[in-house]
Parts: sequence; structure tokens; C-alpha cells
Amino acid sequence: MNYQELANLIFPEAKDISYYEEKYPERNLPEGAIVTRIAPSPTGFSHIGGLYQGLIARKLADQTKGVFFLRIEDTDQKREVKNGTSEIVESLTNFGVAPDEGMISETESKGEYGPYKQSERKEIYQAYAKYAIAQGKAYPCFCTPEETEEIRNKQEVAKIRPGYYGIWAKCRNLTLEEMAEKIKAGEKYIIRFKSPGREDRKIQHKDIIKGKVDFPENDQDIVIIKADGLPTYHFAHIVDDHLMRTTHVIRGDEWLSSVPLHLQLFHEMGFKAPKYAHIAPIMKNDNGNKRKLSKRKDPEAAVRYYAEMGIPPEAVKEYLLNIANSTFENWRRANPDKSSDEFELTLTKMSVSGALFDMVKLLDVAKTVISKMTAEDIYQETVAWAKIHDLSLVELLADKEYALQIFGIERGNKKPRKDISKWSDVKENIDYMYDELFEQNQDEYPLQVIQDPEKISQILRLYEEKYYDENDDKQTWFNKIKALAGEMGYAEEVKEFKANPEKYEAHVGDVSTVLRVALTKRINTPDMYEIMQVLGKERIMNRFKQAMKKVSN
Repeated sequence: MNYQELANLIFPEAKDISYYEEKYPERNLPEGAIVTRIAPSPTGFSHIGGLYQGLIARKLADQTKGVFFLRIEDTDQKREVKNGTSEIVESLTNFGVAPDEGMISETESKGEYGPYKQSERKEIYQAYAKYAIAQGKAYPCFCTPEETEEIRNKQEVAKIRPGYYGIWAKCRNLTLEEMAEKIKAGEKYIIRFKSPGREDRKIQHKDIIKGKVDFPENDQDIVIIKADGLPTYHFAHIVDDHLMRTTHVIRGDEWLSSVPLHLQLFHEMGFKAPKYAHIAPIMKNDNGNKRKLSKRKDPEAAVRYYAEMGIPPEAVKEYLLNIANSTFENWRRANPDKSSDEFELTLTKMSVSGALFDMVKLLDVAKTVISKMTAEDIYQETVAWAKIHDLSLVELLADKEYALQIFGIERGNKKPRKDISKWSDVKENIDYMYDELFEQNQDEYPLQVIQDPEKISQILRLYEEKYYDENDDKQTWFNKIKALAGEMGYAEEVKEFKANPEKYEAHVGDVSTVLRVALTKRINTPDMYEIMQVLGKERIMNRFKQAMKKVSN
């Protein structure tokens, strides 16, 4: 009995690996092109950290005219959820991180290097496991779960490192004949990798982000094929990354400690290892302590949260680039109108420790992104969001022409309004423009400097009878408010008021505030001239009457 015969006994149907080496040749790409991937498990929860990794991988591929692909790692089928792949595909596509190759729906894929689901690659893994056995680099292990538990217990009692290695690797030293006999007798087995490593020797790894890192060699005989014939993650991903010709693996730094094992597997299988870049996790400030974003504690850890809130995908993308490279903020300042796709991301400028996730900053970015949109874009995006999350808002916006007038207020000028950070804000931001919502609002009028009911009524009456003309341009409109302030005995200029505060009770800005509060029940709104143009004479006069009645009561 030799190793090849043992391999044939275990995997009689498996093809020779030369078949796959020929089927998946080196990619024909420009020099320096990066081939990278995102390889999530379809567990039904797309984490913002996964999107972050995908965005970085996507950018690196784009910057070098390379390839970014999506592979689904579904060999742990107990954790898989229905439509888990669809959720991953959708979340990547929505955020502009759609792959060039790989899964494009629950069941469909595109590209020449598939299948892109690990559960459909069983025969490939078995071919490479057969090759490893034939090379004397893997072997069948017949230890039952009870026996491996017993080994672990003994190690714990002896206070030594747990695992299947050295003298604890019971099946490693069986003769080929003993192995063959057990297999023929129907004993159950798994396949383990025969590690040539020693824990007292070191390897030095140069990570693109972390720099030089020293590790002890891997000496564990890990499982590569489970009892169900499917591979473990460690074995599957090295076979896949080899055959899919991955050049760079971008992944979370929780995998950093696996580097010695993965490099060893690549080496022992005769594959060229990809370069590794281990990304620090996105952190959260929790009462002064930094911790990882948690899918149990933090709603913002889930990618679907951003869709539910109505935060534009482009804003999330911008914010993640901001976290990824400290140079992004200056680049954006210098290039306010360029697409974020034009930003050159550099792995070596990524933070070694985790960046803090700041929701306030993200919403600030979102306000800027939305401020650059047209009224039509905002209308379309709001309605699309509302159809899923708020049907009453769809009804409110049914008169598209009127809605476009509202969204057009203070838009398209040098300093566009920045009052909307997410589509779920829209209703609250514009409700005063709709009579039915304005009238339902039971809040008191937030009176400011001018509080005397008689003076407020006088300002509103004078404006209606003497100063209002819907055909006025903006300068004429404001000059009339100044004149009204003067007629009331207030300062027509703010600087005049500041120079002689003892001379005046109020100034033109306070008169404007009376008008604004009467029309909107708010102190802060976008441009009042534009609001009045949209509301029109009838609405304005009705609201003045309501305000006079309310304040005099």
C-alpha cells in the first residue's frame, strides 16, 4: 500500500488536479492588476464591516484594472438561512460594490472561475484532498468526537496547549495498511492535514496593513475534509483562492492569527500564496471604552439599517472611505464635485487599530450628499424609500409638482440647504408645507424677541395689507420687511440695532422671525422668500389669521 493507493481508496471518483489547473488558468490581466474578493457566509446578516471590506476590495480592483468577485462560503450549512445569498448580493449592489464575477442572485452567477458557492465545489476540494493524501501531506483520522474530547481534557489537566498535534495526533502514525483496513471495515473518518510545522520555530509575515508580524509556526493537524465530505473553511478558501487566482486577500484582523496555518497550507499544496491585508474592525465608543460594533447591541452594525433609515448608499460609501483613509477628507474638500470612485485608496494608509464609527459624522456626510441632489432625485429617492417604509409619506407626496417645488427650495445654488440627512427625515422636514399636517400640529408658536400679541398681530396685519405682493423679487420682498420693521419702530438693519441696542426693542431679523413662526411654527427653516413663493397668497393669509387668533388667546 502506498499513498496514491490510499488516496484512490478514499476518493475513487475524484479527478486529477491537472484537470482543474487547466480549467482555471492564470487570468489574462494587465501587470499589477489586483484580483480580490469578498467571501461572506449566507447567515442572513450583512454586517457593515463586511461592506467596508468589500468596498476596499472593489476599489483596489478598479484602481488596477483587476477583478473583484463574490464567493459564498456556505460549507457550514447549519448556519445558512433562506435567501442569505440574495441579501448579500443586494447589500453589495445597493452600495455600489457589485462584483465583476461571482454570485449575482440566490442561484445565478457570472464568470469563468465558478462555481462561486463552496457547497457546489465539493468535487474540487475532494480532488485536492486526494492530491494531498497522495503526496503524504494529509491522512484519514478515525478519532470519534468522544476521543478528541478526551484528548482535550487530558491537555487541560496537564495545562498544555489544546489541539491535535505531535504526540496527541493519534491517527497520524497509523500505517497505510492500518488506515486502509479501517476504511474497508466501514469506520467513519475525516481528513486531516499533516502539518510539518513546529511551535518552537517562528515565521515572519509582512502584512500590507499591519506590517511585519512574527508568529510561531502552525503545528496543528487541522481537519480539511469533514465527515459530510465538505471541506473546512481553512482548506476550502486556499483551494478557491488558488484556482480563482486571487492576488490579495482583504479580510478582518480576527483572521490574522490564522496566517501561519494558511501560508503553510498554500506552501504544502504547492500554491503561490496571495498577499494579505488585515483590516482593523470598525469600533464604537461605549461610555469611553472602544469596542467592536456588535450585531446584538448596535443597530448600525447591520447593512439593512441604512436602507431602513433611508441614508443614501453614496453617503455610507463616502463615510466608509473616510474611515479607510485619513487622506479622503482633504481629497473631498479639494474635489467637492468629483465621484468618490475617483479617490485613490491606499492600503498602507489604513489604520492599524480600529476606526471609531461616528453616526453624527455619517449623517453630516449624508446631508452634504443630499444637498447636491436635484429636487427630482430627492423626490424619486424619497418615494422609493416611502413605498417600503412609510406609505403615508407616499400619499403626502402624491402631488408631484407641489412636492418638487418644496424640494427645490434653496437647491442648486452655491450654498444649498443641508437639512435632510436621511429619507426618514423628509416628512418632519416638510410637514409645515402641507396644510393638513400644519393644522394637526398642536405645538405653541415658538415666539422669540417680539412676544407682545398686539405687536405680532400688527406686524402680520401690516404685512398682509400694505407690504405683501406675490410678484416681488427677493430683494424687493426683503426691502419691504425692512420698511415694515421701520414702521414698527424697530431697527431696519441688524448692525444699526447692535450699534444702538438701547434705542430699539427689536430689528428686521426679529420681524422676519414673526413671519416665519406664523407660517411654519418654526424658528429655523430654509429660505423664507422661497417658502412663501411655494405656499402662495391664500395659504399665507390663512396662516396669518390662525397665528393672530392663537397668540391673542
